[in-house]
Amino acid sequence: MTRREACVLGLASLAITVTGCTTPHEGVLTRAETPAFGNLPDGRKVQGFILRNRHGMTVRLMDYGATVLAIEVPDRVGTLTNIVCGSPTLEPYLQGFPAATVIGRYANRIKDARFMLDGHEVRVTANAGRNHIHGGRENFSSKLWTSQTHTGDREASVTFSLHSGDGEEGFPGNVNVSVTYTLNDANELRLNYTASTDKPTVVNLTNHAYFNLTGAGDILGHQLQIFADETTPGDADLIPTGEIVSVAGTPLDFRESHRIGERIGQIVGPSGYDHNYVLRGALDTWRRAARVVDPVSGRVMECSTTQPGVQLYTANHFNGRPYPKHGAFCLETQHFPDSPNQPKFPSTVLRPGQPFQSETRFRFSVTELR
Repeated sequence: MTRREACVLGLASLAITVTGCTTPHEGVLTRAETPAFGNLPDGRKVQGFILRNRHGMTVRLMDYGATVLAIEVPDRVGTLTNIVCGSPTLEPYLQGFPAATVIGRYANRIKDARFMLDGHEVRVTANAGRNHIHGGRENFSSKLWTSQTHTGDREASVTFSLHSGDGEEGFPGNVNVSVTYTLNDANELRLNYTASTDKPTVVNLTNHAYFNLTGAGDILGHQLQIFADETTPGDADLIPTGEIVSVAGTPLDFRESHRIGERIGQIVGPSGYDHNYVLRGALDTWRRAARVVDPVSGRVMECSTTQPGVQLYTANHFNGRPYPKHGAFCLETQHFPDSPNQPKFPSTVLRPGQPFQSETRFRFSVTELR
C-alpha cells in the first residue's frame, strides 16, 4: 500500500473548520500552546501544539510524524477556515494517514528500491511495487518525535527532532533530523529542516501537506502559478527517465497562472497532476516555488524554498469521503525523485561533517473581490 492509498483511511475525519473574527488580537502575543493529543497503543503520549499570531492565524501540530494538523487562515472577509487536510483525532494517523507529516528518510521514489553509493549497492524497502517511496513502511511519518517550543515577540515555533538508526528501511548511517515550524506575525509559516549522519547515506525531506484554500469542495478552480520552466518526465511508475525537459506547450506549463482544472484532463498517465518541477535558480539558493489563489475565498498562498524542486500532486485518489477527487493539492518542496540513481540530478548524498539544511516558507494573504 502506498502512502496515497493509505491516505484514504483517514479521509472521513479530514474536515476541521473554525470561524470567527480575525481582526488583530490586541494584547495577545504570538505564542505556542501544548494541548495533549492522545496516546499510542504502547501508551506513549502524543503531544499537540498550537502556534498563534496576533492576526488570528493558527497552526496546529503534533509530535507524531512532526505533523501539521491544521492551518487556520482568514478569507477576504476575515473568516478563519482550516485549509489543510488533517484529522482532529489520532486514530487515522495510526492507520497510515500521512497528510502533512514529515516524509523521510527519502521522500518520493527510488527506482527498484536500490542505488549505488561510493561503489556499493544499497537496497532499501520496496513498498511501491518493486520501487521505494517516501522512506519505506516505517518512515518518519510514523515516528514519535521529541519537541521543544519557543515564543518570541513576533513569532512562535516548535522544533521536532528524530534519530533514525543505521540500517533503518535499508538506509545506511545513523541520522539525526530536525524540523522547526515557525509562525510569525506576517502570516508566514516557515519549515526549517536539518540532518546529519555518521556515514554516507541519502536524505530527501519534505512535508506532505494537502491544501484546499476554500476549505471544501475541489481545487480545480484554484489559480496556480509555478516558477519553473522545466520538469523531469517519468515512466508509468512515475520514475524519472533522467531527462529534464521544457514545460512549454504542455499541460504542465504553469509559468503563467492557470486554473488547476483547465488542462488536467490532458494529463497522460496519472488521473491528474503528479509531477516534479525544476525550480529556477542556483542550488541551495532561495527560489520562488508557487503562488496559488482561490477566487472563492480570496486566500493566497505563496511558497518559496531552498530546495531544487517541487512536486505538484492534485489528490487524484480522493474518493468523496469527505473530499471529492481533486479535493486538495500538494506542493512538496524537495529534491527530484530517484536522484540517487540519476547523476544529472542534484545530489542527495549526505556525508559526515556536511549537515543537510533546507527551508520552505508558506505565506498567506488575501485578494480583493473583483
